[in-house]
Amino acid sequence: PPGEPSEGTIALLLPDAKTARYETTDRTAFFGVVERRCPTCRVYYANADQDAARQQEQAEAMFARGADVLVLDAVDTVAAAAIVREARRHDVSVIAYDRFIADADIDHYVSFDSELIGYLQGTALAAALRERGPRPDGRPPGVLLVHGSPTDPNAAQLAAGVHRALEGEDIEVLAEYDTPDWSPDRATDWVEGQLTQFGDRVDGVHAANDGIAGGAIAAMKAAGLDPVPPVTGQDGELAAVQRIISGDQYMTVHKATTEQARTAAELAVRLLRGESPRTTAVIDGVPSLLLAPRAVAVDDVRRVMVDGGVHSVDAICTSPYEAACARVGLLGEAP
Repeated sequence: PPGEPSEGTIALLLPDAKTARYETTDRTAFFGVVERRCPTCRVYYANADQDAARQQEQAEAMFARGADVLVLDAVDTVAAAAIVREARRHDVSVIAYDRFIADADIDHYVSFDSELIGYLQGTALAAALRERGPRPDGRPPGVLLVHGSPTDPNAAQLAAGVHRALEGEDIEVLAEYDTPDWSPDRATDWVEGQLTQFGDRVDGVHAANDGIAGGAIAAMKAAGLDPVPPVTGQDGELAAVQRIISGDQYMTVHKATTEQARTAAELAVRLLRGESPRTTAVIDGVPSLLLAPRAVAVDDVRRVMVDGGVHSVDAICTSPYEAACARVGLLGEAP
């Protein structure tokens, strides 16, 4: 309430609303921890909706409102260096969240190990192609690599992990693409073009996240590919889990984003109180907390997603997916 002394102000800036997790998971979990750990703290929030200039304005507004700690998930990590400089001028501590901000004076970094995520995706894709057996024409299986946004350093780390996983495998990379803004629509357009060029040479697709996976799968279905070749993903989005159950997507990588948001919130409260929290890694000189991701294929859905409280059976097994859910043992008898 107004007039009540506040312990301080924490600002959370998230990059976009296209990726389902930010509004549904990260924001809610972050607020929950701050409210519990620091009832008198003020928390301000804004979402930049993929606009780096808007994020800069949002940050400046947060500094004007007296933010003491800024938790920043940058739209564009190069542009975000200016936000960090501005934060320093206002004596605001900065936690880089989810995306590392290089060459900037940040206090802490909280994220998942992106190269490991890429490696999990790449090894899963290679295993899926081995399972399918050799191509009838004797050529090595061909794959498309649909990476994330060129302005997100995590996308480069993911790509490095995928390349490391595919090294030494008898797999031909037909083409690669950096997807602007992680846009599913741009991924669909690009994959459509590649299918026109390569036709049935496409045996698998590395999609950097679930949104891009959805875009790639839409393109392949439109081109009449049935079954759809194996496609990777990450984020454990509900739509992706449904595609995994129905056999359209091969796997996703689950990142406990609730845990990530809670970790960042806990860290923000401790920094606000002048404590020196323990960290698990140092990246480019920055004390960091890196959380471990989990690969999720159809056999892992119940254990990781349902038992882990990420998505309920009811949410996954809506009527279009009932038969598929029964087939993979998430429901009783097939309806």
